[in-house]
Amino acid sequence: MTILETFNKTTVIPDRYFKMTSSEMELRILEIKHQLKNRLFLPAHHYQKDEVVQFADVTGDSLQLAKISAENHEADYIVFCGVHFMAETADMLSGTNQTVILPDLKAGCSMADMADIHQTERAWKELSDIFGDSILPLTYVNSTAGIKAFCGKHGGATVTSSNAKAMVSWAFKQKERLLFLPDQHLGRNTAFDLGISLEDMAVWDPIQNKLIYDGENLEQIKVILWKGHCSVHEKFTVEQIDDFRKNQPEFKIIVHPECTHEVVRASDLNGSTHFIIETIKNAEPGTKWAVGTEMNLVNRLADQYTDREIVSLNPNLCPCLTMNRIDLPHLLWSLENIVQGRIENIISVDEETKKYALLALNRMM
Repeated sequence: MTILETFNKTTVIPDRYFKMTSSEMELRILEIKHQLKNRLFLPAHHYQKDEVVQFADVTGDSLQLAKISAENHEADYIVFCGVHFMAETADMLSGTNQTVILPDLKAGCSMADMADIHQTERAWKELSDIFGDSILPLTYVNSTAGIKAFCGKHGGATVTSSNAKAMVSWAFKQKERLLFLPDQHLGRNTAFDLGISLEDMAVWDPIQNKLIYDGENLEQIKVILWKGHCSVHEKFTVEQIDDFRKNQPEFKIIVHPECTHEVVRASDLNGSTHFIIETIKNAEPGTKWAVGTEMNLVNRLADQYTDREIVSLNPNLCPCLTMNRIDLPHLLWSLENIVQGRIENIISVDEETKKYALLALNRMM
């Protein structure tokens, strides 16, 4: 679904929800959850607001929520508190008798929007003309169902930040080269950790429709990185790390691999959302952490582990704007629609796309 299609399809929720107090909305959500019981399943990503997370049946990162969606066979309605591509994955992995709902269709992902299927097919033709049948496509799960289907159709798979190293290693057993979509930073950091030099990587610019490569020998290229990024994680800088090293050297720096290569190399630790959570959970009391990931999660960790000092690597960072579109009014509106038998914002992937996207997902899972 394009951005324009999303906005055209979006239903404006009634004003009365925005006039309700938080307490009134919370009480009503609890009533509906009690009324629907096991017919309702409410998963939430770690980056969601606390006001939403408090009602989640389960919280997790992309891999965890993908697995849980595949395992849940009981709920009639899956109200997914995350972003569009996550709800698509839930729809593809859930049963045909289950309905997946996204409380706000405008809750998208800027990274996923940086690679559409038309750009990808055009790039594949150009790259195949250059490299022949030597490329395997991999896509980060932060991508549309159409991109996942493209990878499934061409022998590729999906990856998460938790299993990226394993999946990139798998890809190189299949083909000589890989095209990594849509996050160049995760692709670069993962390949580098596996021993591939930066000189053996190139970037595909979908806007200019061209390969960007500083070297002279194209045959040397092993990894082609799609020119996409996370608008949150790209806001962390080496200068911020240097400032901590200089003024607060007792802090350990831990960042997500969606950060730039320079930031990841300058940090003490890097890893998936799950890795960050587990590292801080198991850290010694009294330790200090500067965390390079989404602000809602950082603040939640700070509130949860008060015997450790946990701050954002970038104190001026805003939370993920699209993730934060899921709020109490939209959540309550979605749940009341279910009770009233008037379902809005259903996420449904067409059968042809689902067929090939599931190939990519299943190769990972």
